[in-house]
Amino acid sequence: MNLFGFKARREPARPVMARAYASTLGQFGAGIGHQSYETLVHDAYISNAVAQRACRLLAENVASAPMVASDTTLLTLVRAASAGQRLLETLALHVLLHGNAYVQIICAAGGTVTELFALRPERVTVEADSRGWPMAYLYRVGGQVMRLAAEDAIGRTAVIHIKAPHPLDDHYGAGCLSAAAHAVAVHNAAARWNKALLDNAARPSGALVYDTGEPGATMSAAQFDRLKAEMEAGFQGAGNAGRPMLLEGGLKWQSMSLSPADMDFVGLKDAAAREIAMAFGVPPMLLGLPGDATYANYREASRALWRQSVLPLAAMLLGRIVEGLAPWFPQAQLAVDINQVSALAEERAALWAQVNAADFLQADEKRALLGLACTPATTGDDDGAANTAAGDREPHGEPEEQGA
Repeated sequence: MNLFGFKARREPARPVMARAYASTLGQFGAGIGHQSYETLVHDAYISNAVAQRACRLLAENVASAPMVASDTTLLTLVRAASAGQRLLETLALHVLLHGNAYVQIICAAGGTVTELFALRPERVTVEADSRGWPMAYLYRVGGQVMRLAAEDAIGRTAVIHIKAPHPLDDHYGAGCLSAAAHAVAVHNAAARWNKALLDNAARPSGALVYDTGEPGATMSAAQFDRLKAEMEAGFQGAGNAGRPMLLEGGLKWQSMSLSPADMDFVGLKDAAAREIAMAFGVPPMLLGLPGDATYANYREASRALWRQSVLPLAAMLLGRIVEGLAPWFPQAQLAVDINQVSALAEERAALWAQVNAADFLQADEKRALLGLACTPATTGDDDGAANTAAGDREPHGEPEEQGA
C-alpha cells in the first residue's frame, strides 16, 4: 500500500494551518509582563499554595481514578510510571499549566509498545510542513536538539500531542496558567505585603517629630542621616520589637497606625485565591477558602469537581492516548469507571434506584441504561425459557390438528 501516495492525494483537500498566536515559545501566554513559562510555573505552582493545591488535586484524581480497559496491556502502559513520574498525573499537570502534553511512544525491536514517556511541553516545538500540518517535533534540552517524527516509517503515531482548545492557535493549546497569572501575582503580592507588615508589628510604629519650640526649625542633613541609621540598626524589624527608645532634646515620639481599610489584605488574598481556583476549575471549598457558600456541603463540591473537571480532563487524555495507540490496540477502549468513583456513589445510587423502580423496562433495558452489558447467562436463560414455552405449546396443537 502506497501510504505516501495516499497522503499526497489527501493533501490538497486539507486546509492550510498556521500559527497565529506566537506566545507559546520563549514568551508564554499573556501573563504579567510576558513572563516565560518557567517564571510563571515558579510563581504559581512552586511558590503559590492555592495554585499548587488546585493543580495537584486535579492531577492526582485523574491518575488515581478507577479505569476499565478492553486490553490489560493497554491499562498497564497507562498506569505505569516513567522516570519516576506517573504518566496520567504528569500529562494532566502539563495540560493544566502549559495547555499541551506530549507522549513519546517507545517501541521494542519487534515493534511492540514498551513505554509511554511524557515530554516536557516547554521543550517541544512543532515542526510543520509546507501547509502547516505537524510532521515532526523538536525536543530541546540545553544545546541539544532531538527531532521526533510525528509518525514512523509505516505511518504509525510516534508522538501523541494532547492540547487544550485554543481559539487562536492551530498547533498549541491554551493552559490555565496564563488565565490565573494576574490572580497569582495579586495573591503573592498580598502575601509579601502581609509578611512585611508582620515584620513591623503589623503597623508603622510611629514617627519621630523634631520640635525645638522654635517655628521653622529643622534638622541638618548630617543629623537626619545619623538618626535614620540609628533607627534602622537599633529599632527597626521584628527582632527589635518592644525595645525602649532614648530620645535627645527636641525629639518626641508620635504613635500612629494604619486604618483597618489599609490593613484589609485578607479579603484581597481570599478574592485572588478564589479566582485562582476558578481558573483551574476547582471548587474553592475543597481548597479550604473561607467565605465561599456556593456549595451546600463538601460532598456536593467534590461531586462538582469530578463532573466538571476531573472526568472531562481524564476523557481528553485517555481518548488521545487510545487514538494514538490504535495501530497497536485496534478498537481498544479505555475510560474511567464511574461506578467505582466514591465521590459519585450517591449520584449512581439514585440512578440505580430510579431505573430499578421502572417496572415497564425489561432487565436488559435496565442494564443498558446503567451502562452494563447483558450477561450471556441471562440471554441464554431467556432464550431457553422461550423455547421451552414454545415447545410446550406445540404438542397441544398437534392432536387437535390430527383430530380435525
